[in-house]
Amino acid sequence: MTKQDLEKCISMYGRDIYSFCRYATGSVQEGEELYQDTWLKAVELLDTIDAAGNVKAFCLSVAIRIWKNKRRKYAWRKRIAEVQAAETEEGEAYLRDQRPSAEEQMLKEEQNRMIRKAVDTLPERLKTVVLLYYMEDFSLAEIARTAGIPEGTVKSRLHQARRILKKKLEVLK
Repeated sequence: MTKQDLEKCISMYGRDIYSFCRYATGSVQEGEELYQDTWLKAVELLDTIDAAGNVKAFCLSVAIRIWKNKRRKYAWRKRIAEVQAAETEEGEAYLRDQRPSAEEQMLKEEQNRMIRKAVDTLPERLKTVVLLYYMEDFSLAEIARTAGIPEGTVKSRLHQARRILKKKLEVLK
């Protein structure tokens, strides 16, 4: 893949990868940092990227790996010395700014807030699969390749996540 091909990929898939990064991290600052790290790693791996393949899936798998590594490092550091993470309200404000109309807007926002809160409470392994399936519209095979797990595991995790979310969101029915 050439640098020009990568620039085209950034313009085509950058917005999707950015929104995935922001939602996965739950913070504007960490999401932007993960987004930048993803593209920097893509530049490093430019020779290994297959331009004819699914570049979006490749970049999302890079983002997932980087995020897992950062979380692992943070957990390790937290064990050594307690660190308090500063929560940014910008990320929450960004998610609240999506508004359709007056009455429906209130109901839709409340429903979305409950869904996001329920998804955020999922274990990370389930949350990643749900985000890739519903947010990025990946097929089960694409998720398996992206996350580096068997397709049966993807199905199992998606089933577990749906069951958990169904219990938590029965109020919405």
